[in-house]
Amino acid sequence: MSEALRDAAMRAQQRLETEWRTAIPRDDGWFDATVPFDPRTPVWPGDTSMSCGWTMRRERGDSVNVASVTFSPHNGTHADAPLHVSDTGRSSDSLPVIPFNGLVHIVDVRDLREAITLEQLRERLRVEDPLRIFLRTGACVAEGKFPKAWAWLDAEAARECVLRGLRLLGTDAPSVDAREAKTLSTHSACFDHGAWILENLDLRDVAPGAYELRALPMQIQGIDAAPVRALLRVVT
Repeated sequence: MSEALRDAAMRAQQRLETEWRTAIPRDDGWFDATVPFDPRTPVWPGDTSMSCGWTMRRERGDSVNVASVTFSPHNGTHADAPLHVSDTGRSSDSLPVIPFNGLVHIVDVRDLREAITLEQLRERLRVEDPLRIFLRTGACVAEGKFPKAWAWLDAEAARECVLRGLRLLGTDAPSVDAREAKTLSTHSACFDHGAWILENLDLRDVAPGAYELRALPMQIQGIDAAPVRALLRVVT
């Protein structure tokens, strides 16, 4: 690289560093829609609650504190992988990035407690055939208890949405299927046709409408779900 190119690259990096430092303190309107992985977070009955121990502690003479954590990947906000509902499905390390980042439409269905039909969904949507939909059911474990029931998108409705371009179905409930579901047909309707699933969101303070989503599934190898940090920003 010539001296002139090296100097130009250095100046460009310095400008980027200045812009980044200037932007850090600014409130850009993002808010957290994540249910934390926490020992107090209610889990699906029979699932593993989070627990934390310590492999090393400074108070015991170790040079650092090192934690040891056990939890189900379904404990807090998480993305399901196809392996969750199929022995031959892809595992958590196959979760892509693009479907979990972009424009998402939040639909308020708190008045419903049964399967949501395609007609009911379209009545509440402000756009046709969105790429991403979050259902605000009001059945969120962030309230401190595991909900008895919640609304979910009917499998046929989910399949139709996915065939029309839906790439991410999210919910604040513990599952995109009904609590008592055994076949998990809404999961399958998504996975079988190229869509992904995000569960246990915290949408308690979120109004219906369009939002910018930033959510990154952790790159964990070989399991059936991955923890996610989900951020939302209102689209004006």
